[in-house]
Amino acid sequence: MVTAEGAFKTVIESYFETGSEVIQFRDSAGRVLAEDVVSDMDIPPFNRAAMDGYACKITDIGSELDVIEVIQAGQVPRGIPGKNQCSKIMTGAIVPEGCDFVFMVEDSKVLPSGKVIFTGKSTKPNLSVKGEDVREGDTVLHRGKLIKPQDIAVLSSVGHTMVRVSKRPLVGVVSTGDELIEPDKKPGLSQIRNSNAYQILAQAERAGATGKYYGIAPDNENITFNIILRAISENDIVILTGGVSMGDFDFVPSVLKNAGVRILFSQIKVQPGRPTTFGVHPEALVFGLPGNPVSSFIQFEILVRPLINKMMGYDWEPVKWKLPMAVRYERKSSERMAWIPVNLTGDGKVKPVEYHGSAHIAAYPYADGIISIPVGSTFIEKNEVVTVRQI
Repeated sequence: MVTAEGAFKTVIESYFETGSEVIQFRDSAGRVLAEDVVSDMDIPPFNRAAMDGYACKITDIGSELDVIEVIQAGQVPRGIPGKNQCSKIMTGAIVPEGCDFVFMVEDSKVLPSGKVIFTGKSTKPNLSVKGEDVREGDTVLHRGKLIKPQDIAVLSSVGHTMVRVSKRPLVGVVSTGDELIEPDKKPGLSQIRNSNAYQILAQAERAGATGKYYGIAPDNENITFNIILRAISENDIVILTGGVSMGDFDFVPSVLKNAGVRILFSQIKVQPGRPTTFGVHPEALVFGLPGNPVSSFIQFEILVRPLINKMMGYDWEPVKWKLPMAVRYERKSSERMAWIPVNLTGDGKVKPVEYHGSAHIAAYPYADGIISIPVGSTFIEKNEVVTVRQI
């Protein structure tokens, strides 16, 4: 039995890169950059008016100014204001050569003569200088970044319309057990609906992978062996749920060995998720997760999700908060590190949710996160600061 820290280290150190592909920038949100992105121009590309107003030399703002033209956004100035002259200008338009000040319409007064004067007090320039945001040749996005909507805007602004991203890891999911039926069927006596597979497929998609479901493998070693072989040949990661405990029909570890998987650990000193198996095959990394849905959910988040991101070159870190406990929490056994679902209270504290054990997945939809209790600890005191991991 390995520790939780040892299991994580073993999994992460087993990663391999998925390679890369080039796609349209508009399709790249949620993908991981596999290249640095460099700007092909200065941004802004010219001195630009930050607001509607009048462009002039700041040394002339005490004088009555002749307006020589009106400059719209997208229009090139026709003239260059001389002494005691200005150009009326719209937001985003090119500031004429020699002008270093734009005063707002609100800080101006048009005289009967048609001339304009500055009536404000602030001498803030009100213009954006060429290249003040980005210089041509600057790296604007770095390899390994998860692409967000604001990054799409940056890619667009620098003309990087074809972007190299990491390939999504392929994740094959296999459920095991004669007791399982698909969710669209009504369970008979001794049957349960298969929730794990669809939970894991959703978790894989959220992590950035592409999931593929291989159905329910019955309690038959030969059939399970063939399904596992197929899944390994078609995916980067294979996840099996169920069949990894100590029952007479929990033969997944032996089938994995027969399929050429080198088992690196088969139990973790953690609750929930002790009978978690992990191994490596020349073609894929393989997990055997427990059949209880909370166990499979937690071990995916702790082990598989970071691995998926690592394979794409993204060092993902979960969102964490350090907050005080609203109540004292106790548990009976301290032999394993434990994960507990919690809510955040309105006054910024942490309160455990009602939770009946590793089969109680219904406790999780409204949980804000999970906290851990280390080996050897049986309680957390009220007001003790804990780390909440968002789920």
